Amino acid sequence: MTSQFAVECENLGRIYTSRHGLGKKHRTVALEGLTLNIPRGVVFGVLGPNGAGKTTLVRILSTLLTPTSGKATVAGFDVVRQASEVRRYIGQVLGGDRGYYGRLSGRENLLYFAALNHLSPSRAARRVDEMLEQVGMAANRDEWMERYSRGMKQRIHIARGLMMDPDILFLDEPTIGLDPFGAQEVRQLIPRLVSQGKTVLLTTHYMFEADSLCHTIAMINKGRLVVTGSPSDIKHRFSKINVIELTVREVWPGIVQEISGIPGVRRVDLSADGVMHKLTVLTAVGFDLHDRITALVPNHGVIVNVVNREPNLEEAYLNILS
Repeated sequence: MTSQFAVECENLGRIYTSRHGLGKKHRTVALEGLTLNIPRGVVFGVLGPNGAGKTTLVRILSTLLTPTSGKATVAGFDVVRQASEVRRYIGQVLGGDRGYYGRLSGRENLLYFAALNHLSPSRAARRVDEMLEQVGMAANRDEWMERYSRGMKQRIHIARGLMMDPDILFLDEPTIGLDPFGAQEVRQLIPRLVSQGKTVLLTTHYMFEADSLCHTIAMINKGRLVVTGSPSDIKHRFSKINVIELTVREVWPGIVQEISGIPGVRRVDLSADGVMHKLTVLTAVGFDLHDRITALVPNHGVIVNVVNREPNLEEAYLNILS
């Protein structure tokens, strides 16, 4: 690579144009003025709601889509003018049920992909076996892919993305729709890839995933960069909230509305864990509402535990984008 950064974006923009029937053209801004740099050898997370522009960004950086403004370089090469050079350094995992043949085994799918990339038969066989071992699919290598679970299929997608030993790997929501075991297997693989010197760009909707895996996070909304920083930095700088968690034995109708009506309360979430219920109350900085909230609950239920804590990444995310 010829740059100190794995990825550089400068005022990157993308507009989609569509026409409905005989009517006027409709313009949708997917990315607007996006500027960011991704260092080498890190997991860089891109977070944002549906339609924020995450997948558009990945497709531009993967040379699958051209920007309508600005520029981007990957491994020091321009994604438009030097697309073929970019492809030498990247792998991408877009997931889903496309991109493989169900009546071929996992090994046969990878051999076919290796042939498309002009690997010799001997090198392809060796590389495929290495990748199947790395993603934990060696034991299932000869089964038809249509018989794989979603987690197994996703591991084959990752093996394919790693086939050419890329320096930079784009993972677009790699754990979405997976069962907990399959998702855990994918998450455990990502730090191993970074330990090998690779750079990973990860898009995800799962805040705990971003918090535990990413060195740096960029939050985007409506195509624009909102904030960037480490998970810890974002939680401390941008949450501007305090959190009170109450575990109670009983809840009553209207509890969320009643607590939400207290001045200074920003948000109230209610969840159940067996016979217990958890009230998570987000309060604005500068409001000491601990006594008022705990005094309210005993009128209707029994408090088992109260915890005052710092906000997690999901709570910071909701506060930043709300």
